[in-house]
Amino acid sequence: MKIRLIYPKWPKLPRQTEFHLPPHGPVVFAATVPEEHDLEFTDENVAPVDLNENVDLVCISMMLTSQAPRGWELGDHFRARGIPVIFGGISTMLHAEETALHADAVFLGEAEGRFTQVLADLQNGCLKKVYDYLNTPAPIESVGTARRSILDRSLYNYKGVQMVDLVHASRGCRFNCYPCCVSYLGGRSFRPRPVDQVVAEVEAIPNNRLFFVDNSLAQNKQWELDLFKELAPLKRSIISHPIEDDEEVLKAAADAGAWYIYQAVFDTSDYIRNRVKRYKDHGIAVEGTILLGLDEHDEDYIKRLIDFLLEIDLDLAEFTVLTPFPHTRTADDLEKAGRILTKDWKRYTAGDVVIQPAKMSPDKLQELYDYAWDTFYKDEPQVLKMGRLLKKAMRKEAKDGTADRFGPAPHLREAS
Repeated sequence: MKIRLIYPKWPKLPRQTEFHLPPHGPVVFAATVPEEHDLEFTDENVAPVDLNENVDLVCISMMLTSQAPRGWELGDHFRARGIPVIFGGISTMLHAEETALHADAVFLGEAEGRFTQVLADLQNGCLKKVYDYLNTPAPIESVGTARRSILDRSLYNYKGVQMVDLVHASRGCRFNCYPCCVSYLGGRSFRPRPVDQVVAEVEAIPNNRLFFVDNSLAQNKQWELDLFKELAPLKRSIISHPIEDDEEVLKAAADAGAWYIYQAVFDTSDYIRNRVKRYKDHGIAVEGTILLGLDEHDEDYIKRLIDFLLEIDLDLAEFTVLTPFPHTRTADDLEKAGRILTKDWKRYTAGDVVIQPAKMSPDKLQELYDYAWDTFYKDEPQVLKMGRLLKKAMRKEAKDGTADRFGPAPHLREAS
C-alpha cells in the first residue's frame, strides 16, 4: 500500500523567528506502520503537498488546534478524489467529532501495536469510523525508536544551522495544570520509558542536539537520575522542559549535556527566583514561558511580572495568552461563564486573545501581550540574546569534541 503522511501547516506567532523543527508526532506514528507499506512524508510547513498524487491512503497527523482547519481542508480534498483519509494526533483527539466530518476514520490514542489492524481493516473493506484508545494507553515498553528516516533533513535548518531532533522519554503527566489538555489525552499517570530504550533511541539519532519534549522530566527523581547518568557518555546537547529542582538531579542533567530549559514562570515568588538561579548555577540557560490573562491578572500585575522577569535575568522569554483549548479546565470554566469569544480555531495560536479576561478588556490583554514582548526585548533584541546562547552551545560542543561532526548549534523551538 502506498501511504502519504501529511503534517499540515498552521499560522505562526508573529513575534518569533520562524524556523521549523522535525515534527515529533509523525515520526513516532510512522514507526507503527509495517515496513511492507510504502510510506512517504510531507511536512507542509517546509514543503508543498502534492494534491494530485496517486496514493492508496492519506494519513494526516495534527498536533495543534490552529493546525486543524488546514488538516480538514486536506482531508476533504483527498476524499473528494476517492482516496481514504485517516486522521490522528493530539489535535485530532481534541477535535474528534469535527475531524470525523472530514475523515474516513479518526484514530484516538496511542498507535503502538494497533495501527496494523487499522490498515488490515482498510484493505478488507471494513474500516471503522472511529478507533478509540484514549483511555487504554499502549504498554510503555512498546514505544520504540521513532522512524526518522521519513524526514528530509535538508529542510530542517535555519541559515545553514541544523535543527534539533525531538525525542520523548516518557508519556503521561501526574500534574493537572489549568490550561493543559495532557490529563485528557494521556491520563494523570506518569509513564516513563525504560531508560535503556531511551538511550538506544538517542544513540540512533544522527544529531547530537536533542529536545526532550516530555511535559516535565521532574516527575520521578530516581528515573530522572538514571536517565541523565546513562545519557552522559553519549555527549549530547540536551534541551527539555522542567528538570527536578534538586541539586543531585541538576548536576546529573548538566553532566549529561542539559544546557537549555523551558521553565514556566507563573508568579513573582522567591521560589521562581531561586529555581531560575539554580538552573543557571549549573550552566543551564532558562527560557521562561509566561502565560498572560489568568483571572488574577490585571494590568499592574502583568507589568510587575515583566519587571520581575528582567530582574531574575532570564535568558529568553516566550509570552502567550490564556487560550481555552478543548478538554482543558480552562475551556470548561470559560465555557460555563460564557467568556469564550470565538471558536475560530485558526486564531487559537496562543498569541491572539479569544476570551473575555476577568480584569480587563480583550483589547487591553492583546495590548499587554505586545507590551510584554516589547519590554522584555527592549534593551537587547531577541536575536542578540539567542546569539549569546548559540555561542555558549558551540563552546560546549567544541569542548566535547562534537562540533566538527555536527556543526554550529541552533536555537531550539519553533513558533507555536
